[in-house]
Amino acid sequence: MAFGSDRPIGDILKERNMRLNSIDPISRHGFTQIPNFILRDPNVSIGAKTVYALLLSYAWHNELCFPGQDRLAKEVGMGLASVNRFIKELEACSLIEITRRGQGKTNFYTVNFVVKKQGRKG
Repeated sequence: MAFGSDRPIGDILKERNMRLNSIDPISRHGFTQIPNFILRDPNVSIGAKTVYALLLSYAWHNELCFPGQDRLAKEVGMGLASVNRFIKELEACSLIEITRRGQGKTNFYTVNFVVKKQGRKG
């Protein structure tokens, strides 16, 4: 398997030559890693980091990310207003982009996995 490929991660994962056979629910359902530059950023709230990690878990496994805000709130154990606030915070930090798909449909989230450039001093 070649890393650094332009192919979608889903296509690459389909070619893997091993299968995880486990009764351990932790390994069976996977895990999500959050980049250290986000984890250690004091300007991003813990709630926004949690919502970012959940969005990343959807995008990583499915290549698409469009969970409803009700579902996000339920899965992270927060109220809908809190999830909405954290989504707005992530968008303001350019960690996610939101495409609204229309009334009655869930939003489409693009999870940005890049470090923002800092302004130059001097």
